[in-house]
Amino acid sequence: MSDSSPILPLRSMSLADLERIMPIEERAYPYPWTLGIFQDCLKHKTYHAYIYELDQQIIAYCVLSIAVGELHILNITVEPSHQNQGLGKRLLASAEQIGSGLGAQDCFLEVRPSNTAAIHLYLAQGFNEVGLRKNYYPAKNGREHAILMAKTLV
Repeated sequence: MSDSSPILPLRSMSLADLERIMPIEERAYPYPWTLGIFQDCLKHKTYHAYIYELDQQIIAYCVLSIAVGELHILNITVEPSHQNQGLGKRLLASAEQIGSGLGAQDCFLEVRPSNTAAIHLYLAQGFNEVGLRKNYYPAKNGREHAILMAKTLV
């Protein structure tokens, strides 16, 4: 698969990967997922977690939930030192392809209003704002809302 492909060659995430994922998660977010959240997702069959590696380095990963024809992107992360290179767009396309392959017709995700780079990416890839989850995320001064975004998968 060439680097120009919109789809990344992903592999399944395992519990053994978490020691390398946690530092990335902590660099990428002010309020990162905990080790326990990742462990719980990997233990349940309703979640699908994938990694993109380059030269044996984890560069990006995603955690997905697929049920009743819906793909929910729970976590989509690119190592901060590799951001702004198109990997987020490719990881998103890869997640959508996985969801479609598993029967999802629609895709949903939440994003912080303060994460303008992610919002621009999602809008550019055909997502629309469909709702607001009040006080969804932890924030420095209490809680931050989440914008609920959706896209029909083709």
